[in-house]
Amino acid sequence: MRNFRRIGVLTSGGDAPGMNAAVRAVTRYALAGGVEVFGVYEGYKGLMEGNMRLFNERDVSNIISRGGTVLYSARSDEFRTEEGLQKAIKTCRDNNIDGIVAIGGDGTFRGATDLTARGLPCIGIPGTIDNDITATEYTIGCDTAMNTTLEMVDRLRDTCESHARCNVVEVMGRNAGYIPLHAGLAVGASAILIPEIRFDEDEVIEKLMVSKEYGKRNFIILISEGLGNYGEGLSRRIEERTGIETRFARLAHVVRGGSPTLRDREIASEMGVEAVKLLLAGKSNRVVCMRNNKIVDINIAYALTLDRMYKGKLKPEELEPYSEKEIKEMRDYCAKKRAEMERFYKINLDICK
Repeated sequence: MRNFRRIGVLTSGGDAPGMNAAVRAVTRYALAGGVEVFGVYEGYKGLMEGNMRLFNERDVSNIISRGGTVLYSARSDEFRTEEGLQKAIKTCRDNNIDGIVAIGGDGTFRGATDLTARGLPCIGIPGTIDNDITATEYTIGCDTAMNTTLEMVDRLRDTCESHARCNVVEVMGRNAGYIPLHAGLAVGASAILIPEIRFDEDEVIEKLMVSKEYGKRNFIILISEGLGNYGEGLSRRIEERTGIETRFARLAHVVRGGSPTLRDREIASEMGVEAVKLLLAGKSNRVVCMRNNKIVDINIAYALTLDRMYKGKLKPEELEPYSEKEIKEMRDYCAKKRAEMERFYKINLDICK
């Protein structure tokens, strides 16, 4: 077990409901173990600039229910350079910081890997509404984002029913369709259109026409922002071909905000505690993940490679450090993840009208 005196905790990348619960758990669990905690403001930018202060238990009181991140977030191109990394290392050295817990997405984890390679132990916690970190089944913020989408779309349906309209609703999630897929099933969407699964626009429109003939008055179509500027054009084509008055709605950043759900608070707290445990056990360059509803830890480099494999961005040489068994495990895991998305997609196809 490594003797830690102080650790830093930061949030980086896009904010996500539940990040504050993770910051609270990291701080309180570390303090209970006799380890001081620096709250680092504005992510890696703040780490380079020394924008941080020592936290006590009261500093993280009453933040568990707050959305966003009390530590704020900022993007930094400088941190990606060697000069920027050395600034961050110097900040930690000057303040006797022995390790970092970094909460965020894949960019956050790449930064953690770079710091670890330069001698500063880091543990990552997945915090992003997109749920697009392949190595984990769940990321902090996703449940709140899905419930926010659910609430917003339920409100839209009320007015759709009143005016016999269709609403095409674009939902955040970058290139991942997790939020529209699951929220779409929960709201009874007439169609769900996401990048991961091929769809036929003509079939979607034909289904709307058939439902209209059977007397249906309201239609909801959820689409992923990963499809680009597709939604507005689709709205026009639906109205032209079906005669159904159609409106386009982009929920945008409202999906990121709001008080976190019970699930996000609970999992964030559990992951925060586990991250500190890993540091105190002398582990580094690990990301806390959920697999089969259990909290586990995975090597960050492995997790990033798996992520690129799933997203089709992997270069062949990136697999050289891994054994044939590990590569097979990666491919099987990616196939399982795709199959799960297809299963939910098919459920909606089978029951939507």
